[in-house]
Amino acid sequence: MRVVVQRVTGASVTSEGSTVGAIGHGMVVLIGVTEADGEADAVTLADKVAGLRIFSDEAGKMNLSVADVQGSILAVSQFTLYGDARRGRRPSFSAAADPDHAERLIGLFCSELAGRGVPVETGRFRTSMQVSLTNDGPVTLILEAQAGQVL
Repeated sequence: MRVVVQRVTGASVTSEGSTVGAIGHGMVVLIGVTEADGEADAVTLADKVAGLRIFSDEAGKMNLSVADVQGSILAVSQFTLYGDARRGRRPSFSAAADPDHAERLIGLFCSELAGRGVPVETGRFRTSMQVSLTNDGPVTLILEAQAGQVL
């Protein structure tokens, strides 16, 4: 599993003309899944994301987690994180998981975040979505888990 984490002052996702998820201060997490990914990867990444200390403390140092600042997470599935453009000009997405497998693991990822006390909003799976966000910092990290370990 691969996630792109962005610290934001606010974000929303729309699908089919309707806002389906919106947050204030917190994180946008774009999530990609491969067929090789399992439940351990979803749990490991949720734990890592929930505990990331990317929010500033009183001294201005990135020392607080999303829960510490009472923030929220907007989680959006994004199979294109496993796009491969090494050959030709049109990316291949053959490394991305089939939708059923991806949806199950992304659901587990979101449940694990919520279980850690972090409010989670989501996009709408298997639809075209438009994500709007204000990146704060900007702070953007890429995390990957394989076999239940963060790489």
